[in-house]
Amino acid sequence: MSPIDGVHERGGRAPLLRVDALTKAFGGLRAVDGCSLAVKAGTVTGLIGPNGAGKTTLFNLLTGFLEPDGGRVLFRHEEITGLRPHQVFRRRIVRTFQIPREFKDLTVLENLMVVPERQLGERLWAPWVFPRRVARQEVLIRQKALDVLGLVGLAGLRDAPAWTLSGGQKKLLELARAMMGDPELLLLDEPGAGVNPTQLKELARYVQRLAAEKGVTIFLIEHDMDLVMSICNPVIVMSEGRTLAEGPPEAIRRDPRVLQAYLGAKYA
Repeated sequence: MSPIDGVHERGGRAPLLRVDALTKAFGGLRAVDGCSLAVKAGTVTGLIGPNGAGKTTLFNLLTGFLEPDGGRVLFRHEEITGLRPHQVFRRRIVRTFQIPREFKDLTVLENLMVVPERQLGERLWAPWVFPRRVARQEVLIRQKALDVLGLVGLAGLRDAPAWTLSGGQKKLLELARAMMGDPELLLLDEPGAGVNPTQLKELARYVQRLAAEKGVTIFLIEHDMDLVMSICNPVIVMSEGRTLAEGPPEAIRRDPRVLQAYLGAKYA
Protein backbone atom coordinates (compact mmCIF):
# COMPACT_ATOMS: atom_id res chain seq x y z
CA MET A 1 0.00 0.00 0.00
CA SER A 2 1.34 3.45 -0.92
CA PRO A 3 1.21 6.42 1.47
CA ILE A 4 -1.49 7.89 -0.73
CA ASP A 5 -3.67 4.79 -0.41
CA GLY A 6 -3.34 5.02 3.36
CA VAL A 7 -4.61 8.61 3.33
CA HIS A 8 -7.55 7.54 1.18
CA GLU A 9 -8.61 4.78 3.54
CA ARG A 10 -8.30 6.83 6.73
CA GLY A 11 -10.13 9.85 5.28
CA GLY A 12 -13.04 7.90 3.80
CA ARG A 13 -12.96 9.72 0.45
CA ALA A 14 -10.59 9.87 -2.48
CA PRO A 15 -8.14 12.77 -2.66
CA LEU A 16 -8.65 15.45 -5.30
CA LEU A 17 -4.86 15.71 -5.70
CA ARG A 18 -2.39 12.87 -5.23
CA VAL A 19 1.38 13.20 -5.20
CA ASP A 20 3.31 9.94 -5.27
CA ALA A 21 7.09 9.74 -4.73
CA LEU A 22 7.73 13.05 -6.52
CA THR A 23 11.39 13.97 -6.97
CA LYS A 24 13.27 17.00 -8.28
CA ALA A 25 17.03 17.64 -8.06
CA PHE A 26 19.08 20.69 -8.92
CA GLY A 27 22.60 19.43 -9.43
CA GLY A 28 23.45 17.43 -6.33
CA LEU A 29 20.62 18.92 -4.26
CA ARG A 30 17.32 17.03 -4.05
CA ALA A 31 14.84 19.83 -3.42
CA VAL A 32 11.93 17.37 -3.50
CA ASP A 33 12.93 13.87 -2.48
CA GLY A 34 10.28 11.19 -2.94
CA CYS A 35 7.45 13.35 -1.61
CA SER A 36 4.01 11.72 -1.28
CA LEU A 37 0.87 13.47 -0.06
CA ALA A 38 -2.83 13.96 -0.78
CA VAL A 39 -5.21 16.91 -0.75
CA LYS A 40 -8.85 16.03 -0.20
CA ALA A 41 -11.67 17.85 -1.96
CA GLY A 42 -13.30 20.65 0.01
CA THR A 43 -10.44 21.16 2.45
CA VAL A 44 -8.12 24.04 3.23
CA THR A 45 -4.87 22.10 3.50
CA GLY A 46 -1.77 23.80 4.87
CA LEU A 47 1.80 23.03 3.83
CA ILE A 48 4.47 24.17 6.26
CA GLY A 49 8.15 23.55 6.83
CA PRO A 50 11.48 25.30 7.23
CA ASN A 51 13.01 27.37 4.44
CA GLY A 52 14.52 25.03 1.86
CA ALA A 53 12.12 22.20 2.68
CA GLY A 54 10.94 22.06 -0.96
CA LYS A 55 7.49 23.60 -0.61
CA THR A 56 7.60 26.12 -3.48
CA THR A 57 9.50 23.63 -5.66
CA LEU A 58 6.64 21.20 -5.04
CA PHE A 59 4.10 23.83 -6.15
CA ASN A 60 6.18 24.48 -9.27
CA LEU A 61 6.13 20.75 -10.05
CA LEU A 62 2.37 20.51 -9.51
CA THR A 63 1.63 23.44 -11.82
CA GLY A 64 4.04 22.64 -14.66
CA PHE A 65 6.66 25.32 -14.04
CA LEU A 66 9.18 22.54 -13.38
CA GLU A 67 9.34 19.00 -14.72
CA PRO A 68 9.89 16.27 -12.12
CA ASP A 69 12.75 13.78 -12.27
CA GLY A 70 10.54 11.03 -10.93
CA GLY A 71 7.18 10.23 -9.36
CA ARG A 72 3.72 11.22 -10.48
CA VAL A 73 0.91 13.71 -9.89
CA LEU A 74 -2.76 12.80 -10.25
CA PHE A 75 -5.70 15.20 -10.27
CA ARG A 76 -9.20 13.72 -10.23
CA HIS A 77 -7.58 10.35 -11.04
CA GLU A 78 -5.95 11.75 -14.19
CA GLU A 79 -2.16 11.78 -14.34
CA ILE A 80 -0.96 15.32 -14.98
CA THR A 81 2.74 14.76 -14.35
CA GLY A 82 4.85 17.03 -16.53
CA LEU A 83 1.99 18.99 -18.12
CA ARG A 84 2.76 22.58 -19.13
CA PRO A 85 1.34 25.45 -17.01
CA HIS A 86 -1.44 26.31 -19.50
CA GLN A 87 -2.51 22.66 -19.61
CA VAL A 88 -2.66 22.53 -15.82
CA PHE A 89 -4.64 25.81 -15.76
CA ARG A 90 -7.23 24.35 -18.17
CA ARG A 91 -7.84 21.57 -15.67
CA ARG A 92 -8.87 24.27 -13.19
CA ILE A 93 -5.73 24.07 -11.09
CA VAL A 94 -4.75 27.68 -10.42
CA ARG A 95 -1.95 29.13 -8.31
CA THR A 96 -0.66 32.36 -6.87
CA PHE A 97 2.98 33.32 -6.32
CA GLN A 98 4.98 34.61 -3.37
CA ILE A 99 5.54 37.89 -5.24
CA PRO A 100 2.31 39.17 -6.87
CA ARG A 101 2.44 39.33 -10.66
CA GLU A 102 -0.13 42.00 -11.43
CA PHE A 103 -0.23 44.07 -14.62
CA LYS A 104 0.91 47.32 -13.07
CA ASP A 105 -0.43 49.69 -15.76
CA LEU A 106 -3.91 48.13 -15.86
CA THR A 107 -6.66 48.93 -13.41
CA VAL A 108 -7.64 46.47 -10.70
CA LEU A 109 -10.72 45.49 -12.71
CA GLU A 110 -8.78 45.10 -15.95
CA ASN A 111 -6.30 42.82 -14.17
CA LEU A 112 -9.15 40.39 -13.61
CA MET A 113 -10.79 40.77 -17.00
CA VAL A 114 -7.68 39.64 -18.90
CA VAL A 115 -7.50 36.29 -17.06
CA PRO A 116 -10.16 34.16 -18.84
CA GLU A 117 -8.77 32.32 -21.85
CA ARG A 118 -10.15 32.24 -25.39
CA GLN A 119 -12.06 35.50 -25.27
CA LEU A 120 -13.70 36.36 -28.59
CA GLY A 121 -12.49 39.94 -28.35
CA GLU A 122 -8.87 38.75 -28.54
CA ARG A 123 -9.40 37.73 -32.18
CA LEU A 124 -8.84 40.62 -34.56
CA TRP A 125 -11.80 39.76 -36.77
CA ALA A 126 -14.34 38.87 -34.06
CA PRO A 127 -15.54 42.40 -33.11
CA TRP A 128 -16.51 42.97 -36.77
CA VAL A 129 -17.98 39.53 -37.45
CA PHE A 130 -19.67 38.87 -34.09
CA PRO A 131 -19.99 42.29 -32.40
CA ARG A 132 -22.96 41.31 -30.22
CA ARG A 133 -21.36 38.09 -29.04
CA VAL A 134 -18.13 39.93 -28.20
CA ALA A 135 -20.02 42.64 -26.30
CA ARG A 136 -22.15 40.07 -24.44
CA GLN A 137 -19.10 38.07 -23.40
CA GLU A 138 -17.32 41.20 -22.19
CA VAL A 139 -20.35 42.15 -20.06
CA LEU A 140 -20.37 38.69 -18.47
CA ILE A 141 -16.63 38.76 -17.77
CA ARG A 142 -16.88 42.26 -16.31
CA GLN A 143 -19.71 41.24 -13.99
CA LYS A 144 -17.83 38.15 -12.88
CA ALA A 145 -14.75 40.29 -12.15
CA LEU A 146 -16.83 42.74 -10.12
CA ASP A 147 -18.33 39.86 -8.12
CA VAL A 148 -14.87 38.46 -7.36
CA LEU A 149 -13.58 41.90 -6.34
CA GLY A 150 -16.53 42.18 -3.98
CA LEU A 151 -15.69 38.79 -2.50
CA VAL A 152 -12.12 39.87 -1.64
CA GLY A 153 -13.00 43.41 -0.58
CA LEU A 154 -11.46 45.30 -3.52
CA ALA A 155 -14.62 46.46 -5.30
CA GLY A 156 -14.04 50.04 -4.19
CA LEU A 157 -10.63 50.05 -5.90
CA ARG A 158 -11.75 48.58 -9.23
CA ASP A 159 -10.70 51.67 -11.23
CA ALA A 160 -7.39 52.20 -9.42
CA PRO A 161 -4.17 51.42 -11.30
CA ALA A 162 -2.73 48.19 -9.90
CA TRP A 163 0.61 49.83 -9.15
CA THR A 164 -1.03 52.09 -6.56
CA LEU A 165 -2.13 49.20 -4.34
CA SER A 166 -0.43 48.39 -1.06
CA GLY A 167 1.43 45.11 -0.62
CA GLY A 168 -1.51 43.54 1.17
CA GLN A 169 -3.98 44.76 -1.46
CA LYS A 170 -1.78 43.28 -4.20
CA LYS A 171 -1.99 39.93 -2.40
CA LEU A 172 -5.79 40.20 -2.47
CA LEU A 173 -5.64 41.15 -6.15
CA GLU A 174 -3.51 38.07 -6.82
CA LEU A 175 -6.14 35.95 -5.07
CA ALA A 176 -8.91 37.60 -7.08
CA ARG A 177 -7.05 37.01 -10.36
CA ALA A 178 -6.70 33.36 -9.45
CA MET A 179 -10.45 33.11 -8.81
CA MET A 180 -11.14 34.35 -12.35
CA GLY A 181 -9.74 31.00 -13.52
CA ASP A 182 -12.66 29.17 -11.85
CA PRO A 183 -10.31 26.96 -9.83
CA GLU A 184 -11.36 23.63 -8.49
CA LEU A 185 -7.97 23.47 -6.76
CA LEU A 186 -6.31 26.73 -5.69
CA LEU A 187 -2.64 26.74 -4.67
CA LEU A 188 -1.63 29.74 -2.58
CA ASP A 189 2.10 30.38 -2.10
CA GLU A 190 2.58 32.40 1.09
CA PRO A 191 -0.56 34.55 0.77
CA GLY A 192 0.12 36.18 4.14
CA ALA A 193 3.68 37.34 3.41
CA GLY A 194 3.99 41.11 3.74
CA VAL A 195 0.36 41.53 4.78
CA ASN A 196 -0.40 43.64 7.87
CA PRO A 197 -2.34 42.02 10.75
CA THR A 198 -5.67 43.62 9.82
CA GLN A 199 -5.47 42.53 6.20
CA LEU A 200 -4.25 39.11 7.29
CA LYS A 201 -7.49 38.58 9.22
CA GLU A 202 -9.44 39.66 6.13
CA LEU A 203 -7.39 37.30 3.97
CA ALA A 204 -8.16 34.42 6.32
CA ARG A 205 -11.89 35.15 6.07
CA TYR A 206 -11.75 35.30 2.27
CA VAL A 207 -9.90 31.98 2.03
CA GLN A 208 -12.46 30.34 4.29
CA ARG A 209 -15.30 31.83 2.24
CA LEU A 210 -13.82 30.47 -0.98
CA ALA A 211 -13.82 26.99 0.47
CA ALA A 212 -17.20 27.19 2.21
CA GLU A 213 -19.23 29.20 -0.32
CA LYS A 214 -17.51 28.50 -3.64
CA GLY A 215 -16.48 24.89 -3.02
CA VAL A 216 -12.83 25.60 -3.87
CA THR A 217 -10.25 23.16 -2.52
CA ILE A 218 -7.27 25.15 -1.21
CA PHE A 219 -3.68 24.04 -0.73
CA LEU A 220 -1.52 26.75 0.79
CA ILE A 221 2.07 27.34 1.80
CA GLU A 222 2.41 29.72 4.70
CA HIS A 223 4.98 30.68 7.35
CA ASP A 224 2.49 32.49 9.58
CA MET A 225 1.62 29.67 11.94
CA ASP A 226 -1.29 31.51 13.56
CA LEU A 227 -2.91 31.78 10.11
CA VAL A 228 -2.22 28.14 9.27
CA MET A 229 -3.48 26.82 12.58
CA SER A 230 -6.65 28.90 12.41
CA ILE A 231 -7.86 28.04 8.88
CA CYS A 232 -6.14 24.81 7.77
CA ASN A 233 -7.18 21.24 8.44
CA PRO A 234 -5.21 19.13 7.77
CA VAL A 235 -1.70 20.52 7.97
CA ILE A 236 1.16 18.80 6.10
CA VAL A 237 4.74 19.33 7.21
CA MET A 238 7.66 19.08 4.77
CA SER A 239 11.30 18.74 5.74
CA GLU A 240 14.28 18.03 3.47
CA GLY A 241 12.05 17.47 0.47
CA ARG A 242 9.79 14.87 2.08
CA THR A 243 6.54 14.75 4.02
CA LEU A 244 7.43 14.68 7.71
CA ALA A 245 3.97 14.69 9.29
CA GLU A 246 0.30 15.24 8.51
CA GLY A 247 -2.76 15.78 10.66
CA PRO A 248 -5.13 18.27 12.28
CA PRO A 249 -3.54 21.44 13.68
CA GLU A 250 -3.76 20.22 17.28
CA ALA A 251 -1.80 17.07 16.47
CA ILE A 252 0.81 18.96 14.46
CA ARG A 253 1.36 21.36 17.37
CA ARG A 254 2.18 18.42 19.64
CA ASP A 255 4.21 16.29 17.22
CA PRO A 256 7.77 16.14 18.63
CA ARG A 257 9.26 15.68 15.14
CA VAL A 258 7.59 18.88 13.96
CA LEU A 259 8.58 20.80 17.08
CA GLN A 260 12.18 19.79 16.60
CA ALA A 261 12.30 20.44 12.85
CA TYR A 262 10.25 23.60 12.60
CA LEU A 263 7.77 24.96 15.14
CA GLY A 264 10.03 25.27 18.16
CA ALA A 265 9.15 26.41 21.65
CA LYS A 266 6.15 28.61 20.79
CA TYR A 267 3.95 25.57 20.15
CA ALA A 268 5.64 23.17 22.56
